[in-house]
Amino acid sequence: MTSLDGKIALITGGASGIGLATARRLRSEGAQIVVVDLDEAKGRAAAEELDARYLPLDVGDAAEWASAVSAISNELGGIDIAYLNAGVVTGATDLLSVTDEQYRRIMRANVDGVFFGARAVVPAMERRGGGAIVATASLAGLIAYAPDPVYALTKHAVVGLVRALAPQLEAKGITINAICPGIVDTPLINDAGRQLIESANFPMIAPSAIADAVYDRVMGDDTGTAWVVQVGVAVAYRFSGVPGPKGESAGLTPPSGLAGRQG
Repeated sequence: MTSLDGKIALITGGASGIGLATARRLRSEGAQIVVVDLDEAKGRAAAEELDARYLPLDVGDAAEWASAVSAISNELGGIDIAYLNAGVVTGATDLLSVTDEQYRRIMRANVDGVFFGARAVVPAMERRGGGAIVATASLAGLIAYAPDPVYALTKHAVVGLVRALAPQLEAKGITINAICPGIVDTPLINDAGRQLIESANFPMIAPSAIADAVYDRVMGDDTGTAWVVQVGVAVAYRFSGVPGPKGESAGLTPPSGLAGRQG
């Protein structure tokens, strides 16, 4: 037996790049894969390669999520692993150049896709006795990423959501973690960006390295972490604590619902 025999894994953006690499990794460990991608040709090709099911799901549509999870549960018995990976960039640095269409598109894919996805899969995982959710964030979700500020906004949102959801999902037997890669060699990098990276002799991360990090989070007990992945590095990011009040309030413990997670 392999480590994920009998597990059902749903992967958004699973037809290429990080998603496909992760689908291959989890499949090699015995998981049954559901490839979710709007590119039907690539999605069906990936599904055929992996002996998987393909779903052309719009991750930004809550109703489509509900239908997809219902179909998977009826056909395969449930969901154990959800890798919420689908995402896009704007490619726009100047705030004034970002169109309403660009803004709505990236928020729909990068933020709505994670929120709607998590909300949809949690009941299915709970019925299976627990599960693991992993979301693709980015180093841009931990730093001030000036080249694409709206992309940075979306990835900060993913990190914040993951950390905030962890306590309530832990009580249901579900872990949730974020993967925060540096520059990964995927189709999201256009020709100009690739030339710039290569001219700077900056190493790009292979998608398989991200897939390994996702697998480790699926198998591990950690929850609420933002896992930084660079070339040769995979480590949980440590957030510094927030300063408390001064004066007469100093030393008081905040209400449990407001304390937050510092890890």
